[in-house]
Amino acid sequence: MILIRLFRTLQLALKSLALHKLRSGLTMLGIVFGVFSVIAMLAIGEGASKQAQDQVLRLGATNIICVSVKPPQDTSQSSGTGRRSFGLRYGLLRSDYDLLASTVPTIVRAIPIREMPKEARHEDHAMNIRLVGCTPPYREMNDLKLASGRFLTDRDNESNANVAVIAHEVVESLFPIEDPLNKSVRVDGKYFRIIGVTRPRTASAAVGGSLSGQDFNKDVYIPIKTLRVRFGDQIARRTSGSFSLETVQLNQITLQVRNRKDVISTAEVVRESLDREHKTKKDVSVVVPLELLKQADQIRRIFNIVLGSIAAISLIVGGIGIMNIMLANVTERTREIGIRRALGAKRRDIVHQFLMETTVLSGTGGLVGLVFGVCTPLAFGRIKWFVMNFVMTADTASSEMGRMFVQMEPQLALWSLPVAFSISVVIGIVSGLYPAILAARLDPIEALRHE
Repeated sequence: MILIRLFRTLQLALKSLALHKLRSGLTMLGIVFGVFSVIAMLAIGEGASKQAQDQVLRLGATNIICVSVKPPQDTSQSSGTGRRSFGLRYGLLRSDYDLLASTVPTIVRAIPIREMPKEARHEDHAMNIRLVGCTPPYREMNDLKLASGRFLTDRDNESNANVAVIAHEVVESLFPIEDPLNKSVRVDGKYFRIIGVTRPRTASAAVGGSLSGQDFNKDVYIPIKTLRVRFGDQIARRTSGSFSLETVQLNQITLQVRNRKDVISTAEVVRESLDREHKTKKDVSVVVPLELLKQADQIRRIFNIVLGSIAAISLIVGGIGIMNIMLANVTERTREIGIRRALGAKRRDIVHQFLMETTVLSGTGGLVGLVFGVCTPLAFGRIKWFVMNFVMTADTASSEMGRMFVQMEPQLALWSLPVAFSISVVIGIVSGLYPAILAARLDPIEALRHE
C-alpha cells in the first residue's frame, strides 16, 4: 500500500515538473553543476596531491638524504691588485660518508655524489654540462636508462678509470653525426673515454634524492674517485673584478635504510652525528622523505577539505534555486492545492507531493552531475591537449608550473561520488521542506478562492 502511494506521488511529481520543462531543467542545472564541481575539484586535488606524493616517494621511503648547504661567506681577503679573493669551505666530507656508512648498523647502502659545472668539448663542439662524480648505484637511484654501452662499475671507481657515461643532449651537441661510444670527451683538458649513453628523459624534481628540478640530459657521469683525482675539491669562479673559490668534498650522500620502520630513528642518529661534526657552520641538511610523505598526506586532507567546501557552495546555491522555484510553485498552484484538500487530501499528502518534486529535481540533477564528474579525467585530458598544442609555448612548457601542468592527472576519488550525490539529495529535500510545509498549511477555502 505504501509503495503504491509512493508510486502515485512520483507520477504526480513528474507530471507537475513536466508542465514547466525549461524551468525545471534550469533549476536542476544548479544541482548538476554543484555535484560536478565537487567531484571535479576533489579529483584535481587528488591528482595534484598524488603528484606531490609520487615525487616524495621517488626520493625513496627508506632513504635519508644528506645535502651540503652553502653558508654565508664569512672569509675574505684583499689581494695586492685591489681585487677581492673569497675562499669558502663547506658541506659534507668524505669522513662523514665513512662515518655514517661504517657506524650506523641500520644503513645498508650509502651513495656519495659530487657535482661540478664544467664545459665539455669534442673537436669543434662544446657545451656546458654538469659533471657528476658517482658510484654504480647512482643509476638505479635516478632510474637512468641506457641507450647504448654500459654504466660505471666498481672496478672503474677503484682504478680511477678515465671513463664517462654521457647524457642524450651531450651526444646531440658533441657528436651530432657519429657514434660516441669509445670516443673521447674533453673536460678541462682531461680526456675521458665514453663507455655509455643514457636515454633522454624529462626534467623532474624529487628524483634520486633531490627536491629541486634536475635536468639529467646535460650530465656527464664519471667515477667519483676519478673526479677527486682529476679535478680535486675546489671550484674557482672568476667574474669581473673578483675571484671566488669554493671547496666542497661531497654535494650529497643518500643513505638507504633496511626497514621503513627504522627510517625516523636512523635519521635522528644521522642528524646528531652530522651536527656534532658541523656544529659551527651548520652547512649540512638532512631530508627524510618519509617525514615529507606524512606532511604531504596531511596537506592532501586539508586541500580536499578546502576544495570540497568551495565546491559545496555551488550545491547550496543550487538548493536555494530549488527553494525559490518551489515557493513560486506554491503560489502558482494554490488553487490546485485547495482542490486536492477539498477532495480529501491530507496535509501530509501535500507535503509528500512537494517533497517528491524537489527529490526528483535534486536526485536527477545529482545523477547527471555524477556522469559529468566521472568524465573529469577525460575532459581534463582534452583541455590539456588543447593547451599544450595551441596555448603553451616552449618556454612555458619548460617552466616549473608548465611541467606540473603537463604531469598532472586528475584522480577520481570514488568516495566523492556517493557523498556528492547524497549531499545533493539532502540539500534538495531541505530546500523543498519549507515550501512543502507552507503549501500544506494553506486554508482549503482560501486556496479555492485564489485566482
